[in-house]
Amino acid sequence: MGFTEVWRGLWRGRNPEAQRPLEAIPFTVLDTELTGLDDRKDDIVSIGALRMRGGRIALGDTFQRLVRPGATLDGRTVVVHRITPSQLEEMPTIDGILGAFLEYLGESILVGHCIAIDLAFLNRDAKRLRGRPLANRAVDTLALYGWLRRRATEHPAFALEATAPSLFDLAQAFEIPVEAAHSAIGDAYVTAQVFQRLLPFLTQAGIQDQAGLCRAGHPDRQVANLTGGDGHSHF
Repeated sequence: MGFTEVWRGLWRGRNPEAQRPLEAIPFTVLDTELTGLDDRKDDIVSIGALRMRGGRIALGDTFQRLVRPGATLDGRTVVVHRITPSQLEEMPTIDGILGAFLEYLGESILVGHCIAIDLAFLNRDAKRLRGRPLANRAVDTLALYGWLRRRATEHPAFALEATAPSLFDLAQAFEIPVEAAHSAIGDAYVTAQVFQRLLPFLTQAGIQDQAGLCRAGHPDRQVANLTGGDGHSHF
C-alpha cells in the first residue's frame, strides 16, 4: 500500500462523514443568476436550490429567492435570465437573504454545474457579512462528467464533441427535459437530474463514498474552463 492510500485511510478514520455511502449523503443542488461573472463588481439576482438524499430529489423542499443587486442589471444579462430591474426593486438585498439560505444549506454537500462561479459570489458575501466563507464541501457536475469521460465511460453522453459541455448540452445528452432554462430554480432542477444520472456511473467506476465523490468532483478541476461570457449563458 502506497503513502497516498495510507493517508486516505487515516483521514477517513478521523472523518467519519468521509465514509458516508453515496445514497446516505445529504446534498443541496443550487444555481444562481447574476448581473455578470465578475465577482469584484457583479451581484447575485436570484438563488434557487433543492435538496437531495443520495439520488432522490426532494421536489417539495426548495429555496427560491429574487435578490436586489447593488450592481447594475443591464440588457445583456436580462436577455439570459429574463429578470428585469422592476422585478427586483422591492426585493431584499443579499444581506437580508443569506442567513436563511445558509440555514437551508445546513451541513449538506453542495452540488452545481460550474459551481465555482456560484461559490465565488456566495463566499464573497458570506465573508463580508459573517467573516468567513461557506463551510460546506462542494461537488461540480462538470468535474464529475470529466472524471467519468476520462475513464471512457460507455454512454453516448460521454462522447460529446465539447469536452466541457454546458448544463443544457448534458441535459440533452441524458434526455432530460428543460422547461425553465436560466431560472435559478429551473437550472438547479436540471442540475439535480444530471447529477442523478451521473451517480450510477460513478458507483460503477469505484466511487463509493463522500470522500471519493468530493475528490472526483472538486470544483477546482473546472476553474480553467470558467472564462468569458455574460451571466450563465454558456453554462
